[in-house]
Amino acid sequence: MPTIAVIAPGAMGSAIGARLVEHGARVLTALAGRSAASRARAEAAGLVDADLADLAAADILLSIVPPADAEALAHRLASVLTAARRKPVYIDANAVSPDTVGRIAGIVAATGAPFLDGAILGLPPKPGSTGPRVYVSGDDTAPAMALRAFGLDLRVCPGPVGAASSLKMSYAGLNKGLTALAALMVLAAERAGAGAALLDELAENEPALLARFAKALPDMAPKAYRWAPEMGEIADFLGPDAAGRQVFSGFADLYARLAAGSEDTEIAALMRFAAAAVAR
Repeated sequence: MPTIAVIAPGAMGSAIGARLVEHGARVLTALAGRSAASRARAEAAGLVDADLADLAAADILLSIVPPADAEALAHRLASVLTAARRKPVYIDANAVSPDTVGRIAGIVAATGAPFLDGAILGLPPKPGSTGPRVYVSGDDTAPAMALRAFGLDLRVCPGPVGAASSLKMSYAGLNKGLTALAALMVLAAERAGAGAALLDELAENEPALLARFAKALPDMAPKAYRWAPEMGEIADFLGPDAAGRQVFSGFADLYARLAAGSEDTEIAALMRFAAAAVAR
């Protein structure tokens, strides 16, 4: 039975951990300083609280944190990884750009631990579901294949460190970028008094898009604070494409604004639009 460390027990990390536990793995996590909600999720998932030294002694260490925290976590773990007699395979499964994951790989490599670039595509796993898809890339992806036996849809993204993150940036750019575009245009229509007309037009001529927005806008609202830095990572990924960087920097600003907003402002307008779409 392998020991797998999952940092941290957020919505995705705890669900991934629960899937691994369900299939027989021993899963450690770090609860020091975590909220009551995180502790409750970890307990419900069957995760075992452990100190950093125990985490560094696991067979595989999965980093699943908000994008803005990914590099800081590698720095925080560097000393215990260096001291560990037997190094875990460190998989950074965060929504970060290839440049960011390259810096993280350098931090981990200096400790002597093997490193793989990871990408999680899809929603947190639920009982009876097969997702999400977890991609890995790097020099030697074979150690990560052990996760397939414990319920994860583990796939290899051909290429070096950075390939899996490039896939994540491209997929998230399309998926969450479309949600950002919808939010911008719905809010503009509502400000201009054309929200109802936009709803009618989408219902008649773009019903698939309207159905997507009816689900995506409410799903985005509680996650906007995490999506804002992810849009910044996508802007970084776009590199020399100045127009692309500008678009996703704007999306980052939008999500940050929505995350900071009150329920009686823009978020409320988006929720009303989504509810009206569902009622059609």
